[in-house]
Amino acid sequence: MSETFLPELPQELWRAGKVELAHGVQQFLRVMRVASAGLGQYLAEVESRGAKELFGYGSTAAWFADVAGLSRGEAGPMVSRAIAVNPARALDGTEVPAVAPATAVVAAEGVIGEHRIDQILEIMKKIPADTAVEDRESAEKILADLARNAGPRQLVEAEQNIVAWLDPDGNEPKEPEPKQPRREVTLERRKDGFWKLTGLLDDELGARTAAALEAYAKPRPVDEFGQADLRMKCERQGDAWAELLDLAIACPDQPGTSGYRTLVHVTIGLEELKTGIGKACLDFVGTMTAREARMAACDCLMLPVVMNAAGEPLDVGRLRRFVTPGQRRALNIRDRGCAFPGCHRQPKNCHAHHIEHWADDGPTDLRNLVLLCGFHHRLIHHGDWQVHMAPDGLPEFIPPQYLDPLRRTRRNTHA
Repeated sequence: MSETFLPELPQELWRAGKVELAHGVQQFLRVMRVASAGLGQYLAEVESRGAKELFGYGSTAAWFADVAGLSRGEAGPMVSRAIAVNPARALDGTEVPAVAPATAVVAAEGVIGEHRIDQILEIMKKIPADTAVEDRESAEKILADLARNAGPRQLVEAEQNIVAWLDPDGNEPKEPEPKQPRREVTLERRKDGFWKLTGLLDDELGARTAAALEAYAKPRPVDEFGQADLRMKCERQGDAWAELLDLAIACPDQPGTSGYRTLVHVTIGLEELKTGIGKACLDFVGTMTAREARMAACDCLMLPVVMNAAGEPLDVGRLRRFVTPGQRRALNIRDRGCAFPGCHRQPKNCHAHHIEHWADDGPTDLRNLVLLCGFHHRLIHHGDWQVHMAPDGLPEFIPPQYLDPLRRTRRNTHA
């Protein structure tokens, strides 16, 4: 390995001219590359002798990561590169030639760096396995010599010429084997009570998912009160996911729900359920606010277990409290979608809201039910809007005083 000296830095670098700056960069770059090549020779020697026998580590990459303070992801490629361009020794002491010895020579001169070396190694992998040793060595030398002065694009062009020369007929065409779609979804609960959803979808399913989310994640139009949809795209897609899940759960053939919207058991005290103040236990793994429990119970998104002060179950949600399929059809016909003024969400995207909450002895009949989309359902429960049934049997909404001091009733005309 040739001896290399570090170039001297001028004492006041800011005074250096552009030629001196360029020359300094080239010098340091060459020193770095020469040092990297020398390091690779040491790593290849450690690999030949065995990192376990030398240092007690299971692999050279693990040892090098520890010594250099690198991650395994950083150390691994450096070791693999060193093994590929440097010769090794077999157990009987015979030398095993390097995959790219000519590239190692050019690298030791400091002319090329790790990216160009990796490019050459990738090209060598594409050479047919039955290529003669002489032809393989000649191809690698052409690439190494070209890399001295050429950029990545010239090497790509050389790759095409070399592969065409060594394998003029190309690979035998064959029908591709159908691949099993790769689909992964992980759902885990975080310590703060939120759930983290991650996944990996194949191209076809990803496109279907994107189309479904896009259809339900469009911004709401500016309503008659001039209020625009200020949600970010990620928030709109989160709400769209909730709507898609509601649609799936409401399917009559859905396993375990039979079309009812029951998802989880929620244990809550009677007083908390009536007042909306306090916490509820969500399937014994987390909590939700009592206000959220009241809202969810409207359309039976849960099966409530109401407890008294002594912890005794007073009531487990009964099916008679659920909105029946017949009632749901009647609601769809009457309200034609979300009944909130100015909203155009379709019936399939709506919940059935109890005007007088069933926790307050409100009945589950058409005179006490109204269709609301998820957004306006939350607005009714947590905002200052109110809803009641008019004498003609249609829902009417009363805006908060800050929007209309006279609080005149409004309806959704679904024009």
